[in-house]
Order: sequence, then structure tokens, then C-alpha cells
Amino acid sequence: MISTSGFSAELLEELHRSRVIAVLMVDNVCDAVPLARALLDGGINIIELTLRTPIAIEALIEIRRKVPEMIVGIGTILTVEQLVAVKTAGAAFGVAPGFNPRVVTKAQEISFPFAPGICTPSDIEAALERGCRVLKFFPAEACGGLKSLKAMQAPYAHLDISYIPLGGLDQDNFLQYLQYPAVVAVGGSWIAMRGEISANDWKAITAKAIKARELIDSL
Repeated sequence: MISTSGFSAELLEELHRSRVIAVLMVDNVCDAVPLARALLDGGINIIELTLRTPIAIEALIEIRRKVPEMIVGIGTILTVEQLVAVKTAGAAFGVAPGFNPRVVTKAQEISFPFAPGICTPSDIEAALERGCRVLKFFPAEACGGLKSLKAMQAPYAHLDISYIPLGGLDQDNFLQYLQYPAVVAVGGSWIAMRGEISANDWKAITAKAIKARELIDSL
């Protein structure tokens, strides 16, 4: 079943099973496949390639072709044109740092799973007005962290909203978010840093992925 926010029950279940999305900034297409394999070796099978680098969509295509077991989403979707390009390239889902009603409307028109960003109750209500039920809480720590999310979520707790916090999360604080029932998964940019990717430090990335998976499995 597909909700108005575009997320199927199957995709939501994958997010809940993984509990973490590795958020990645990839500068070279040739790094995309070994990066995906390094993360899979560490037990992480969902990633978000950000459109902060110009080769993100090329990286998406390469990973989908050569590492099909990896679930690949795209982040930093700011325009309708980007949204369409991402859907055409085969992304499993998309996210944005903020709420753009034109982008949300287009995502629904083309049945593309899309989570807009929110940071205030007004953002949440704007998203709800458009039928969104999966929201990115960004920038999580700068917006007050888990304490803020709990306070904001309280009036909407009966509406079955799922959140993906991102921004300021790290190995030391991400578990507290996952212990909150409204959080389906967290965005983990610390797992594979841009410099580590450019340096092809796959062992370090796999080690951090393993550590994240061990912590999640300990919950």
C-alpha cells in the first residue's frame, strides 16, 4: 500500500529494520561502488546520496547497477527538476532539508517517496496539510535535539507521523533518537565522512558501520 507521502509499507519496514541511513557526499563516481560495498560489509543497506556534489545521480546509477542490494535514496532535493531527475534515475526515495510545497506536490503526482524537512510545528502542519507522514527533522541538534522533537510531536502523536532526524547526530547521541517511537530511522553522516570517501578509506567506513550496527542491535 502507498500512502500520500509515497512511502510504501515495504519501504517503511526497510527503514525501521535498518534504523540508520548513511548520508553521503561523493565527489568521484569511481568511489560510489566500493563505498556502497564497504557499508554493506558493515551491515548498512540504506544510503542517502546528497545533491551537494554534481555526480550524485551518476553515483546512484552506478550503485543501482552494480550493488543492487543497496537501497539508494537522494537528499538535498530543492527543486521540481531535481526531483524528476532523481525519480527517473531510479532513486528509492528522496529527502529535503526544508518544506517546499511545489516539490511535495510533484512527488505525490509522480508517486515518489519523499520526506520534506521540518524544524517547527508550523512546518509539521504544512507537511500534514499536503499529506506527508514521513518527515526529516533537520537540523536536529541545532533545532533542540530530541527534547525539541518530543515537545513538537506531542500534539500530533495520534497522526502516525514518522521522523528521520539528521544534523548533528553522531555515534555518541544517535541511539537516544532511535529509542523514541516516532523515529523510524536516523541519518548518519558520521559513518562515512567526505574526506574518508575521497581517501578511499573503506576499512574505516566499514568499521564505523559495524559499530553503528552493533549499537543498534543492542537496543
